[in-house]
Amino acid sequence: MKKTMIFACAALMALAGCSKKEAAQAVAGSKEQVAEVVETMVLKPRTIQRELQLSTNLQGYQTVNVSPSLQGKIEHIYVEVGDRKGAGDMLVRMDQNQYNTTKLAMSNLEIEKMRVEALLETGSVSKQQYDQIQLSYNQTKESLSFLETNTYVRAPFSGVVSAKNYEDGELYAGQPIVVLTQVNKLKALIAVPESYVPQVKKGMSLTLESTIYPGKTFPATIEVVYPTIDATSHTFQCKLAIPNGQELLRPGMYVTTNLKLGEQSVITAPYSTVLKLIGANDRYVFVNENGKAKRVSVEMGQRFGDDVEISGEGIEEGVELIVKGEARLIDGVAINVVNK
Repeated sequence: MKKTMIFACAALMALAGCSKKEAAQAVAGSKEQVAEVVETMVLKPRTIQRELQLSTNLQGYQTVNVSPSLQGKIEHIYVEVGDRKGAGDMLVRMDQNQYNTTKLAMSNLEIEKMRVEALLETGSVSKQQYDQIQLSYNQTKESLSFLETNTYVRAPFSGVVSAKNYEDGELYAGQPIVVLTQVNKLKALIAVPESYVPQVKKGMSLTLESTIYPGKTFPATIEVVYPTIDATSHTFQCKLAIPNGQELLRPGMYVTTNLKLGEQSVITAPYSTVLKLIGANDRYVFVNENGKAKRVSVEMGQRFGDDVEISGEGIEEGVELIVKGEARLIDGVAINVVNK
């Protein structure tokens, strides 16, 4: 009986020893890092046609608020909203009383000036008297010209009346009477990232697109490149001149600009491999560094179908980019590259 108990205890101790050994092996195995299975591709340079796409709103190339320098009654407005007027066409006639009074004074001074000139030749008046008449004449002539311009208000350029704020007989009090907008030529301002300062020049051609006209493009030219950079947005402005002879485009329209900046060699990657940090706008990819995943921050540039331009420290030709399995990775984890 004692022998049986001894053998039983020995067996239990042996089993207990085996269990401890297996448990220790299991724990040791769990501590070993399991390599993540991924696929990679080698980054290569790619020659692209660099295009800069920006959005903007169109404006009339010239817009004038018709606001005479004279306060007073509006006698007659010759236009309605939508009317087309050529340069020099009458737009508004203000109260003529002051203009007519000055015109009469001018006629009297012309007669007086001629009389004094004749007397001056005979020596009947002094040069000083003549100079006084001449000064009055010149001042009245200047006033008459000013009053004529501001009593009979004409269009400074060809355009369309885009607003009318008064009716005949109302008292003009400072708000523009009408607004004239040039529509056969338009302009627009675009904000260009400062990194393009060396490439963007005055006179460069570009195209515009509008969702109103699918598949149609409109030509434009960079007319002015502003010389300063906005310190907040890190952009600089360019003024575009846009011919609009058919008047398909209208001031206020939203358009997209496409500016070709020539060929350039860049690194591109599948768009799906560029991951976004949760809660931020930071972008990153994973690359293979000696059998481990390395997270690399990147900046995205121009997109080309399923690919996108990327740049960042260490993003260069020959680097192995992880293109499958990257969503499961963390920085420094071991990887097992299995490319098909």
